[in-house]
Amino acid sequence: MRKFTKGFIGGVTAASVILLVLTFYLRLTLPDRYYIIYGDTLHIPSRFSGLVSKNSDADLNNKYEGKEYTASLRLLDTIPVKEVSVQVTPRRMVVPGGTPFGIKMFTDGVMVVGKSDIKVGMESVNPSKIAGIKIGDMIVEVNGQPASRISDVMRPILNSDGSDIHLRVNRAGEELDFTLTPVQTEYDGTFKAGLWVRDSSAGIGTLTFYDPSTLAFAGLGHAVCDVDTGRIMPLARGEIVDVNISGSNVGLSGRPGELKGSFNSEARLGLVFINSEMGVFGILDESALNMAPIPMATRHEIRPGPATVLSTISGNKPQEFEAVVERVNYSESENTKNMVVRITDERLIASTGGIVQGMSGSPIIQDGKLIGAITHVFVNDPTRGYSIFAENMDRTLRDVKSGSSAAA
Repeated sequence: MRKFTKGFIGGVTAASVILLVLTFYLRLTLPDRYYIIYGDTLHIPSRFSGLVSKNSDADLNNKYEGKEYTASLRLLDTIPVKEVSVQVTPRRMVVPGGTPFGIKMFTDGVMVVGKSDIKVGMESVNPSKIAGIKIGDMIVEVNGQPASRISDVMRPILNSDGSDIHLRVNRAGEELDFTLTPVQTEYDGTFKAGLWVRDSSAGIGTLTFYDPSTLAFAGLGHAVCDVDTGRIMPLARGEIVDVNISGSNVGLSGRPGELKGSFNSEARLGLVFINSEMGVFGILDESALNMAPIPMATRHEIRPGPATVLSTISGNKPQEFEAVVERVNYSESENTKNMVVRITDERLIASTGGIVQGMSGSPIIQDGKLIGAITHVFVNDPTRGYSIFAENMDRTLRDVKSGSSAAA
């Protein structure tokens, strides 16, 4: 009897410890905020979802349309796990993309992308370094005049005759003033400051979706960054144009591939107003696709499993390719790397190797809903890559107003 009692107590103690650890694990991993569609019920995205219950208001949300309330999550209907915020929203309907575009961007100022020493006599000097200019600085004024093009910076330096040049730069949102003194080069007698600068960028991306009522669009799923500094290009103005995909360099392990195409600069598709970590956003000139709107999924409706990707690997018409969502990160602390997606369609793998540069922004469809967009390829496995939630891109898209710009 004593052995039975000890075994029973030990079993109860072990079960209690397991429940305590599980409760602590769920408290840490379950999101603090949930978005549910009007008329739906709260879904718990967890392998232990069958063990977690929620108060009745979570299932009876009709009276909370457009509002927010608190739901209590409990383990086995008994043990409190955590209180969470639930936002009830109407279903968002958008037109999925998959069409390629060429993007042309001009920076808000002139970006310093490199520096080089200048030989003067027996020495090598760099006036920009001496002045305190750093790579990544945005030059916004030269001698009190606005700088938006490379010539606005280089011409005053060339014509300086060695006199001081006054620069105002934007460094991580802070405006700073510097004075540099150009030096005369030996080989051609011109004056230089040891700066390499850039005022624009161009590339190929993919349209993710647009709002048919406003023609506001979202694309790419990640920022356009400077190729030398890796920093987000501060946008002054930009546009997307039609592009024709002629083929691709196949992606291999250790060597990412890329789509190849040509811009049709005469066929503008729209204006770009925002360049942010979640993509590029703007207004289309006209409806881009003859496709019906589909529902946009909330993050908590997304599950590991089969999906399809819309992308264009030839011409300018998208095709649907099979894929699998391997992992979903429901945390609100991560804005961009929300899912891991693997391409399973043999047609796409044979043509491109999987995910390649230029496919960024390709929409992902699951259960008839838009769930996100391809953003990055895994260098060592081109069939797999990261994706962003459509919900996250949509938050930025709502900041776009027709005919106006917004800060990224």
